[in-house]
Amino acid sequence: MSDYKVLFLDIDGTILRPDHTIQDSTRQAVLEVKEKGVEVFLATGRPLHEIADIAKELDIHSFIGYNGAFAVYRDEVIVDEPLKADTVRQFIETASRHGHEMVLYTSEKNYYTSMEAEVVKQFIDVFELRKNALFGPEKIDEILGVTLMKLSKTDPALYKVENDINFSQVNVGGLEHCYDVIRDSVNKGKAVAKLLERLQIPKDSAIAFGDGMNDKQLMQAVGEGFAMGNAHPDLFQYAKHRTTTVEDSGIYKGLQSLGLIE
Repeated sequence: MSDYKVLFLDIDGTILRPDHTIQDSTRQAVLEVKEKGVEVFLATGRPLHEIADIAKELDIHSFIGYNGAFAVYRDEVIVDEPLKADTVRQFIETASRHGHEMVLYTSEKNYYTSMEAEVVKQFIDVFELRKNALFGPEKIDEILGVTLMKLSKTDPALYKVENDINFSQVNVGGLEHCYDVIRDSVNKGKAVAKLLERLQIPKDSAIAFGDGMNDKQLMQAVGEGFAMGNAHPDLFQYAKHRTTTVEDSGIYKGLQSLGLIE
């Protein structure tokens, strides 16, 4: 019997293929590790209200969402870290000045600076987001995560309003102009550390799979970190392992290499 106790899985580019489907091998891998007593978490930049279908399909009940700002172990909230209202206000002012757009995530909906901009429509379509609305100032204290849109490669620096903030380019074709806001103090890795402490599981007994730079801290927070074959090139240096792509059974083959599945 292995000593692995918990598995953290990113969604887009890791579980989900570009056509939003899940390989049978991924379903089988999740089923087999669960049968061996491994706790499985979805660990995503997405808001949790947008992953219910995936969670149901894979029978997963524990989550890290909003790039680590909110985490739930079964029904127990472990992490709840909204952005500072003043930081959100500065983001909105900067986006307005420079012709950028944003999506601001709360626990209930995705709020946009515009519902008519083509980049927003593209973003909603690519990620098949459903709970969408126009942002209003009354939501400014509830923002758990932000994705910036229509940025050039140098534009993220405009949003560096505090030292804690960094940016992760969205690792999806056609959305390279989008950047997730990542906090040094609030990210997938920090959420994993809190969950491992709560579950009393050592780091060496944790596994993770990811593909984007928002998975950098996730790779570092576990004993066995796997970068997908389709991962952002800069992620490989932070992962202990490199597996095959999301379209070539990357999760299954990675877990197989650890001896968790046959």
